[in-house]
Amino acid sequence: MDDKYGTDQDPYTYENSDVLINKLNIRDEALFDEAETQFNILAAMGIEFDSPPYDFAYFCQLHKWLFDDLFEWAGHCRTIDISKDDTRFCHVSRLPQEATRLFNQLEAERYLVGLPFDELIERLAQYYCDINVLHPFREGNGRTQRILFEHIVINCGYNINFSGVTAEQWLNANIQGVVCNYKPMQDLFRRCVTTP
Repeated sequence: MDDKYGTDQDPYTYENSDVLINKLNIRDEALFDEAETQFNILAAMGIEFDSPPYDFAYFCQLHKWLFDDLFEWAGHCRTIDISKDDTRFCHVSRLPQEATRLFNQLEAERYLVGLPFDELIERLAQYYCDINVLHPFREGNGRTQRILFEHIVINCGYNINFSGVTAEQWLNANIQGVVCNYKPMQDLFRRCVTTP
């Protein structure tokens, strides 16, 4: 049975189930989804803004802070290849190299500090989409990315609020980003990022 990420016999899920193996040992999908949401809200509220470096180790640490109460593997890269619908994420054997490349490039660009607004929006959109394709964790990539990008935007001297964007809009923008069409994601960041 393939799960939502296109894996067969996923080692991250309970046998014959799509529910991720979790520290609470919840096997009911609806109950686990609710517990995950509540744990994640509480964990996210405890994460405070931090200044650079925003490297891959920091990204993994954010994931650990968000999901450590739920998963043994929080903060660690996935060990299997995953896909979602027609989108294949970075091959597991390429994760270290691609993560290093992306985060080193972000550092070389000084975490986008000092860019004119329109250029900032373009770079945010491209990095968001490219890191999404990386998809280094079995679950929780989007939530972790949003916190990372909140920190990047705040560090650049702007405010950001994702609340006006629907899950469908984020999904569509990320799907377009897989084929390097960053315009939909640029449009979303243009709506979310504001001057203080």
